[in-house]
Formats: sequence, C-alpha cells, structure tokens
Amino acid sequence: MSQTDPAEASNQLASLRAKAERLAAQLAEEHKMAELGRLLAGIVHEINSPIGSILSNNQVIIRSLEMLKNALARGDRAALEKAGRYVETCLSLAAIDKIACERISEVVRGLKTFVRVDAAEMRKADLNEQIGNTLKLTQGEFRGRVAVETDFGELPPVECQASMLGQVFLNILVNAGQAIDGPGKITVRTRAEGVGVHISIADTGRGIQPEDQPKIFAGGFTTKPVGVGTGLGLSLSKRIVEETHGGSIDFESEVGVGTTFHIRIPVEQKKTG
Repeated sequence: MSQTDPAEASNQLASLRAKAERLAAQLAEEHKMAELGRLLAGIVHEINSPIGSILSNNQVIIRSLEMLKNALARGDRAALEKAGRYVETCLSLAAIDKIACERISEVVRGLKTFVRVDAAEMRKADLNEQIGNTLKLTQGEFRGRVAVETDFGELPPVECQASMLGQVFLNILVNAGQAIDGPGKITVRTRAEGVGVHISIADTGRGIQPEDQPKIFAGGFTTKPVGVGTGLGLSLSKRIVEETHGGSIDFESEVGVGTTFHIRIPVEQKKTG
C-alpha cells in the first residue's frame, strides 16, 4: 500500500482551501448583488424623485430667464421690477436643485462604496462613513415607515475590507427593517472599545423566537417567507466578521421588544507570515 507524500498532501490541502475560499467569496458576491437587486426599486425611487424635481425646476428657470431677458430688453421701470422677481425665482429653484443633486450624490456614493473594485484589499476605513453610506441604500426600503437614529462615536481608522463590512451592515439593517411591523425605529451606535470598535444595530421589531436563536447564523436558515429571504445573510455576515476580520458578532433579542446585533472589529488586523 503506497503512502501519500506529505508535501503532495499539503499542496492538495492548500489547493482545496483556496478553492473553498474562492467559492465562499463568489457566494458572498452573489448574495451582495441579490441584496442590491432587491433594494433596487427603492434606490431608483430615491434617485428619480430628485431628478423629477430638477427637471421641473429647470423648465421654470428657463421660462423665468426668458422673461428676464425680455424685461431687460424693454428697459421700462415696470419690466425691471418684474425682473427682480424672476431672479428671486431662479435663485430659489437653484437652491432646491442643489439639495436634490446632493441627495442623488449621496445614494451614488453609497453604491460606489458598497461595490468597490478593490474590495478584496485591506485598507484603513472610516466605519462611521461606511455605515452612513450603507444607510443611504436603505432609505427606499424603509420609505419613512422606519425611523433611523444614529449615535456615532469617534472611531479610529479601521483596517478592513470596507465593502464586505458594508454588506454585513446592509444585511443586518434590512433584516431589522423587515422585523418591524408597521412604524418603528432602528438605532445604530458606534464606539471605540479597547483595541477595536463596537457597532450595535438595534430594532424595535418583533424579536427572535427563543427556539430560533441558536440557528440564526446557520446557512440556509430563515424565518422569512419564500422569495424574501435566502437564509444566507447572517451566515455570510458571521464569516465576514469573524473569519475575514478576526472580529465577533452576536445578538440579544426579546420577543415583542426587538433585537440588537453587536459587531466588534479589531482596529488592526493580525499579520500572517
């Protein structure tokens, strides 16, 4: 009976491990795209509303400028008095358009940080900014039904894969919103904590049944209706937080009161090799 060469066995193990990591990364990416796809209707609404306002205002501004041009051309006192009102109208609408453009910019910035092409690289990141950008993606999902309160502490830059942590925040925020029947509130807090940071996301939802709590991070487990939940979000979130970032994720929940998730990430990643 032939014996397996230790070096060959080690190479095979490394190859299998690399393949497993690639498959896990692919699964995480597919889940992320599925989440964005599900949120797309809300995101489109968040962009379309200000665009509609800008287009409508633009028509009024053009008409006002045409009347201003004619008033200046005539040069009589009554026309010049009207010209002042045309200028005020244009200035007012331009201020509204600035707010609309900033709103669009915020949504786009949230998308860009969520799907960064260099997501696989560890970089120093501002997690308060990352969470803020992620919250912008949920505005269409919550549609005013769920109020979001933030309590951001001063955080040091965190060495992480910011896009992947953005996926964790999005998973938990969307779950929190779906756990709330009718109006409710989500509270997001961040704090520096020893050599790491602590992010808590609390909702006033229906809570998690005691019998379901031990299974909540299991892949494929979901309490959501078919077509709403894949059962992958929390399982992937746990892997991203614990395996990729050396952190921890846990929760506390009370039926009828709500659930709070606690995410802890070290500021510096352990160096290997």
